[in-house]
Amino acid sequence: MAKILITEDEDTLRMFVARALRLDGHETHEAGDGAEGLEKLSEGSFDLLLSDIRMPVMDGIELTHRAAAQFPDMKILLMTGYAEQRERADDLATKIVDVVQKPFALPDIRKAVAMALATGASCAA
Repeated sequence: MAKILITEDEDTLRMFVARALRLDGHETHEAGDGAEGLEKLSEGSFDLLLSDIRMPVMDGIELTHRAAAQFPDMKILLMTGYAEQRERADDLATKIVDVVQKPFALPDIRKAVAMALATGASCAA
């Protein structure tokens, strides 16, 4: 299965998503903000970055720009609970697979991750 980095500043949501993805057989790693996430990305090869957009220190938009530049083959899936944040991600269409709207149910995030991993090239929906 896939090696996934989850960057999310809300601890309970991050652990919830990580647990759900491990049930699907994925190896998950976690970071509490974009700066920590970028550091973890440099420590190993990841198949997917699953990141919240709105986080302290470095948001998911900045993390996406940096991660896509450093790891062009890695797939990136963003999540947000804010409509204006989703609009900010529109300029990332060539760098991300999709943006998942929060709140979501476990089956929703598991399906979004499965679809992101199955895509050949990044193409935002």
